[in-house]
Amino acid sequence: MPRRRLLFLAHRIPYPPEKGEKIRSWHMLRHLAETWEVDLGCLADDPADLTHVPFLRTVCAAVQCRFTGARTQLAARALLRARPGLPLTLGWFHDPGLHAWVQDGLAAGRYDAAFVYSSSMAPYLMGPAARRPGLRRVLDFVDVDSEKWLAYTEGARAPMRQVWAREARTLLAFERRAALSFDRSVFVSAEEARRFAELAPDCAARLDHVDNGVELDRFDPAQNYPDPFAGARALVFTGTMNYRPNVEAVTWFATAVMPILRARGRATEFWIVGASPAPAVQALARLPDVRVTGAVPDVRPFLAHAAVSVAPLRIARGIQNKVLEAMAMARPVVASPQAFEGVRAMPGRDLLVADGAADTAARIAALLDGAHPGMGAAGRAAVAAGHDWSATLRRLDPLLEAAPAGAERVRDRAA
Repeated sequence: MPRRRLLFLAHRIPYPPEKGEKIRSWHMLRHLAETWEVDLGCLADDPADLTHVPFLRTVCAAVQCRFTGARTQLAARALLRARPGLPLTLGWFHDPGLHAWVQDGLAAGRYDAAFVYSSSMAPYLMGPAARRPGLRRVLDFVDVDSEKWLAYTEGARAPMRQVWAREARTLLAFERRAALSFDRSVFVSAEEARRFAELAPDCAARLDHVDNGVELDRFDPAQNYPDPFAGARALVFTGTMNYRPNVEAVTWFATAVMPILRARGRATEFWIVGASPAPAVQALARLPDVRVTGAVPDVRPFLAHAAVSVAPLRIARGIQNKVLEAMAMARPVVASPQAFEGVRAMPGRDLLVADGAADTAARIAALLDGAHPGMGAAGRAAVAAGHDWSATLRRLDPLLEAAPAGAERVRDRAA
């Protein structure tokens, strides 16, 4: 009996899984490809990403990966496509070629179901052709993105404050329309789903969540990793370093927390590990005891030999992969309340949660002085129990089955 056919759309090519948005989409794609024939449609803004298309064709029945050009080109096109009342995000991720490919597949009745990763891709599946009876559509919002743009307005100056506020307002309105259009919508955590239900209560009955996970076999502290710190005590932050929340987090930590640790006589280095460091991040390397690596072939040695993994994010949505990976590597973690949200762990036993520079420095100093000797092992046990991909992804399968009894299809009102 032939397997059912699934359309999987993603705003970024879901391989390799080297950063947050690709880690989740890759694991979802690989999981669904075990039971579905998958057609993958995605976008790429880096020519190097196109080298991974042949591998994805070994996983999927068909792959349509459209190269969109550099981010500056995308930004220009988004402005040209701007329409009153609609977020700029939609123009950023609209590709006519991908749209035509999706419409051809829908017109041919090729798909039994569709899974859309990221609300920015929802318009591809919100037209008349996508509303045919029997086509089950699931949208993964991942995070409440409109809340991220709203957070950007705090402390921002004109005119960007107005730009971020408009994006937050128009994106929330679109997120609501999308959730009402799709059969089910999922978020990265129960907390994110609850937050969206508060913002859009008419969507609450259609919402669910699929937690982020971590590859426990890959992030294995028992393996022998070379020491990149040459024996020095290191505090480590990992992430893509041109992403604004990461930039703000490391800038704050380097300028507000590290001076306190130095004043207290805790000799340590702060290592910022991740690709594409923004100019503001590169400038931090001029500070005492701050190291900026840029892209590294493997983040695991940096986690394996870290004295403490830090996640001082002040703007954060959903579950942070950097926190799960550090815990899986059995390293003590100090996270902000924002970075801890959604993590299935007990503060004080599995990791430490700190708010503010003085509190963060105090908790790091305690760990450097030998407090909480069992925290690393407890953290790994916590993510093994609550964030193993093989367990979290089981929630995904029933969402793509027939609509629950009594569910009402709301007519698509999106532009």
